Amino acid sequence: MSTSLSGRIKASAAWADPNRYGRSDRSAAGRWFWEIDRVLLLLVSVLIGIGLIAVAAASPAAATRYSGGSVQFGELYYFYRQIAWIAVGVPVMIAISMLSRERARRLSLFGAAFFFVLLIFVPVLGPEINGAKRWIDIGVGQLQPSEFLKPFYVVAMAWLLSLREGDKSLPVFALSALVTGGVAVLLMQQPDFGSTIIFGCVWIAMLALAGISLRAIGGLGIAVIVGVVIAYFTYDVATARIDGFLFGEGDTFQTDNAMRTLTAGGLFGMGPGGGTRKFGLPEPHTDYIFSVIGEEFGLIACLAIALLYLTIVVRVLIKLLDEDSTFAILAAAGLVITFGLQAMINMAVNVQIAPSKGMTLPFISYGGSSMLALSIGMGLLLAFTRRNPYLTRSPYVVKWSGDFPQ
Repeated sequence: MSTSLSGRIKASAAWADPNRYGRSDRSAAGRWFWEIDRVLLLLVSVLIGIGLIAVAAASPAAATRYSGGSVQFGELYYFYRQIAWIAVGVPVMIAISMLSRERARRLSLFGAAFFFVLLIFVPVLGPEINGAKRWIDIGVGQLQPSEFLKPFYVVAMAWLLSLREGDKSLPVFALSALVTGGVAVLLMQQPDFGSTIIFGCVWIAMLALAGISLRAIGGLGIAVIVGVVIAYFTYDVATARIDGFLFGEGDTFQTDNAMRTLTAGGLFGMGPGGGTRKFGLPEPHTDYIFSVIGEEFGLIACLAIALLYLTIVVRVLIKLLDEDSTFAILAAAGLVITFGLQAMINMAVNVQIAPSKGMTLPFISYGGSSMLALSIGMGLLLAFTRRNPYLTRSPYVVKWSGDFPQ
């Protein structure tokens, strides 16, 4: 028997081994399999699957709208591109989820610094699209630095705030306010009011978890209100959208049309491909994909998706009740709050509870930057919620064994 044939037989036997990925498997993949939150990974996989179906439903409307009235790229153009982005994003998510907490922290600090610098150059180098400059053209596509900054910012803030545990005199709250304020100023230059709200709200939530006083939280709440008022009087985009939301003034076509599309299918929808209102919907494959789901699959499907997002958020927060590391608690909580808040804002816009924000629905909306950034964020979340099955606890000692048992 040749050496190559013998090697192939041994490899096949290894894959067929029923003990592969058992608790005694000490390989990197085996350890990852037992440490990862498999339920959370399953829930995210379900979201990605729903997203593919939703993009397939919205793709004909988007292809028609953005190809001058003719479907020159094919009705499923955006669906095929979404498959390609998922093929890139999912391996990135798995690879990051296999990192140790220390390596995930280092990656996040570097990523936060890198994308913060890119954010500075967006107003200068970015093309203007629909009155905003949020992207940088990188040749093969457009990169939105603010989307990638979100998960890295959260972990960087978690690390900064956790330093106070070792030294109470460190001005971590002031430093975090300085960084967050800088991000907010850069975002409002684009302008990106929705992302500014997310960064601000997540920062306040992380401060609350880090132990800031209720008086300070109240002061920050007032500051947020003052910031919204200032944005209303100084930014035309914010003024138009707030007026349209509160008073019905100005151009409310997007949100009105989204609500009509969402409710057109009733409880059970018109069936896959049966929707017609989606062809008049702006951004049916990104910002308003939730309305497309409502038209074709019904309000029941929309409710199920909302519950799925809620389940992911609640599961992570419950798991953190048994976590001992302040840094891991702040990082995981911040990441899942960012994830849930983005989903909530997108759905609120579609049902006219909030003014239009230009924000995607996590893992469901079409988009390369969005898919990759969300994959990075979820990979970090999976890394920080990993559990070692051989972590032994007793009333007297909590000790990491450092390895699997022999």
